[in-house]
Amino acid sequence: MKHSSSYHQTPEQIDYESKIIERSKTDPNQFRPIYDKYFGQIMQYVYNRLDDKSMAADIAQQVFLKALKNLAKYQSRGLPFSSWLYRIASNELNSVFRKNAKLKTINLSNAVVNTLQEEMPDEDLIEKISLLKKIIKQLKESDYRLIELRFFEGRPFKEISEMLEITENNAKVKTYRALDKLREMLVTTH
Repeated sequence: MKHSSSYHQTPEQIDYESKIIERSKTDPNQFRPIYDKYFGQIMQYVYNRLDDKSMAADIAQQVFLKALKNLAKYQSRGLPFSSWLYRIASNELNSVFRKNAKLKTINLSNAVVNTLQEEMPDEDLIEKISLLKKIIKQLKESDYRLIELRFFEGRPFKEISEMLEITENNAKVKTYRALDKLREMLVTTH
C-alpha cells in the first residue's frame, strides 16, 4: 500500500520544527508556520469524523488555540509536532461525541478510495467500498482511529503511540486486533 509521505519527517525536519516551537513559546507570532503546515491536515482529520465542514473548521481552530495556549507544556520527543496536535484533535472530537453521538461518521476521502482501488483492482469495487464504509462505521472509534492512522495515513507505530498516549507495543497490538475485527466483520458480512 502506498502511503502519503506528508506525514513522515526526517530528523532534520523534526529538529527544525522543534526550534520553531521553542521560539513560539515566547513569541506566539512564530507559531504561524506550524499553523500553516498542519491546519489542513487537522481539518481533514476532524472532517473525516464529522462530515460537517463548518464544525470541523471550528474544532480545528480550537485545536490550534489549545495548542498555542498550552505550548509551554509541550516537550518534543523526537516526533513531529503534529502528533501532539492530533492528540488534542482526538480529545476535542471525543468531547463533541460525548455530547452528541449522532455527529460521529466515517468519511473515506478520495485518497483513501484511490488507495483501495490500487490495492483491489476490481469491477465490484464501488460495492466493496460501500460495504467497507458500513463495516468501518460499526468499529469502535478507537479501532477505526488505529486503522486510519496506520493503514490510510501510513503513520509509524512510534508516532501512533505518541498521538494516542499508549506504548509503541500497545499501538501495534491494538492495531492488529482492530484489523482482525475488521477482517472478521468483512467475512461474516460477505
